Amino acid sequence: MDKGFLLRRPTRPGGAEPRPIERRIGIDYDTAWARRYPVRLARAMLLDDVTRPIVRLGASPAVHGLEHLEPLQGPLIVAANHASHLDTMLLLTCLPARIRHHAVVGAAADYFFDRRWKAALWAFSLGAIPMERVKVNRRSAELAASLIGDGWSLVIFPEGGRSPDGWGQEFKGGAAYLAKRCGVPVVPVHMKGTRAVAPKGSHRIRPGETEVRFGDPLWPSSSEDARRFAQRIEGAVALLADEAETNWWSARRRAAAGTTPSFRGPEASPWRRAWMLPASADPSARHPKEHEELPWPPEARPR
Repeated sequence: MDKGFLLRRPTRPGGAEPRPIERRIGIDYDTAWARRYPVRLARAMLLDDVTRPIVRLGASPAVHGLEHLEPLQGPLIVAANHASHLDTMLLLTCLPARIRHHAVVGAAADYFFDRRWKAALWAFSLGAIPMERVKVNRRSAELAASLIGDGWSLVIFPEGGRSPDGWGQEFKGGAAYLAKRCGVPVVPVHMKGTRAVAPKGSHRIRPGETEVRFGDPLWPSSSEDARRFAQRIEGAVALLADEAETNWWSARRRAAAGTTPSFRGPEASPWRRAWMLPASADPSARHPKEHEELPWPPEARPR
């Protein structure tokens, strides 16, 4: 008997194809462990005792519209604009505890779940689940729907990624599709000032003030498909953005007249879009008195 038999690397018969290695990352990462009670308890302590004080210190959020959440019972979908990595932590810590501690976050599978250590970090700290950015993936949709069916709320950013220039992007249909499929309301949210506090591409936090606005819950109607409902959700966030730059009454008057400023900004060259960006969304505008204050809405600004 060959004494080295047990020490040699095994061989594969000729003509046999090797079995593909399963990479359980990305959309295939299993997050079930992060929803077990001991992990949920640890995450609740992390959010309440560590993350929340840090966010309060660095972002000083002013929260509006929490009364819209009070009558809601059971799971819901929270759909917000996305301009900074700060958004998720800020939004979670501003949600009421009964929702915050029983919510999962839809996170980009190709970014937050591309490494096992990153996947484990975000699944633990934020309750994140992997989702496709640009389309409704069957696997992620089934997971999200089953969790909503089990009573979990879902925090999602329908733009699919952070804004590249401070203006909003088109809302994808994931939140609308899940709301129609599961029969749950969507709460629109607008966050102001997060891009200035934590700019895209920067690893530094610049302490500043932020605002978080919760809007009226939206229910999908039987007469609209997911695409039309996604447009209605985007319009609700645009209304909140207008309110953040002006006031409640002016924003509602424009909404009633159908003249709410575009959430996505003007169709113009990059320099013009940057020039028309509200100061609150411009990381370089750290001292408003030293910069020209441009009027809002964009249509009122000089051409």
